[in-house]
Amino acid sequence: MSLDTAEKQKLIETHQTHPTDTGSAEVQVALLSKRISKLSDHLQGNIHDFASRQGLLKMIGKRKRLLSFIKDKNVHRYQELVKKIGIRG
Repeated sequence: MSLDTAEKQKLIETHQTHPTDTGSAEVQVALLSKRISKLSDHLQGNIHDFASRQGLLKMIGKRKRLLSFIKDKNVHRYQELVKKIGIRG
């Protein structure tokens, strides 16, 4: 469940920290969150797709590590990001 280019570009523009930012932790978390939500929807209808389930768990773990990195660096940025994306955090 990949993102199309227009959707990906829109996410990057809304979460970037400066005009040329495409790979900061905030952008990576936003992209992962969108992919996680798409894959979760896929797994609702395809309950025996165990390979995708494993990929989903890996993405969740990576997002969790990135969020803890952001939280260690700046708690205010972490709280804003969690609120903006709409995850529990």
